[in-house]
Amino acid sequence: MPFLLFPTMKSQGAAKNAANNEAQASAPAASKIDLSKVKIEPLFEDMVDFETFSKSDFRAVKIEACEAVPKSKKLLKFTLNDGSDRKRTILSGIHEYYEPEELVGKTAIAITNLPPRKMMGIDSEGMLISAVYEYDGHEGLNLLMVDDQIPAGAKLY
Repeated sequence: MPFLLFPTMKSQGAAKNAANNEAQASAPAASKIDLSKVKIEPLFEDMVDFETFSKSDFRAVKIEACEAVPKSKKLLKFTLNDGSDRKRTILSGIHEYYEPEELVGKTAIAITNLPPRKMMGIDSEGMLISAVYEYDGHEGLNLLMVDDQIPAGAKLY
């Protein structure tokens, strides 16, 4: 049976953002989160009809390679297997939370039918899905990952 995996965020070095160090130091382990300190953005009030929703192509993608984008503090460049015959490149601004090497081999979720968007001169061909929240006044982010037994290209409904 598939399950969701929310890995912990990377530890921050002394040279990294001090606020994030405080957030990680004050944030308890996932099993001991004080829910009174979690703040979630309000849900959208506008409804999306089923036809519009069904146009979004959510897929399981295997992370084959991941590297920091030169001259960027935030961006990671992912080379993904999306179940097709070609490799997909997606850039994501999550380097503050993850080191590239810890993501290689994982299975993530992406929207694969967005038009390409240039970032730092590189075409990003989709978007990786993350859970974003505020914990005790500091932003938290977890890349949405699923069981590695789910094949690349599996469609989410």
